[in-house]
Amino acid sequence: MSFNQVQKEVLSELISTLEAVSNEQVDQLIGAIEQADRVFFVGVGRVLLSLEAVAKRLAHLGVDTVVVGQITEPAITENDLLIVGSGSGESLFPLGIARKARSFNAKVAHIGANPKSSMGELTDYFVRIPVQTKLNLPGEIPSIQPMTSLFEQSLLLLGDTIALMIIQKNQIDMPKLWQYHANLE
Repeated sequence: MSFNQVQKEVLSELISTLEAVSNEQVDQLIGAIEQADRVFFVGVGRVLLSLEAVAKRLAHLGVDTVVVGQITEPAITENDLLIVGSGSGESLFPLGIARKARSFNAKVAHIGANPKSSMGELTDYFVRIPVQTKLNLPGEIPSIQPMTSLFEQSLLLLGDTIALMIIQKNQIDMPKLWQYHANLE
């Protein structure tokens, strides 16, 4: 298959996936982000890479973001939000961090594909990206891509969509956002 054929299939998967994400769940997550003093992010592997990009973009909007494990990571408090990225909702490290965040009365949001995961008992908010996971659950959107690529791509695009929604809601002047962009590059 040619590049054009494959990219069309990938984009088609992304459109189907993002159209299946709940507006209500996204609105609730945005509300939680806006109410939090700080927003912490945790995930592993490629999910973490997508979350780091989301954290960076939200930081450009003035949200105080922290990726769990950063050397300058502050303490989480009851005024903060932890966003967990985990398709299965069963990854041990994110589950442990969510449990720990709850012990400090922080709010916890899970962005994942599995609505019946172990993460469910620890979260205040859930945004489902209903894609194929390693669990092969019913109702998952199948993918031609390897492993969980569709989840990771959708997570990144969900984060950028949330950022744009916050920009529009708060009538943020986009050209002024460049003042928050890294300048030691």
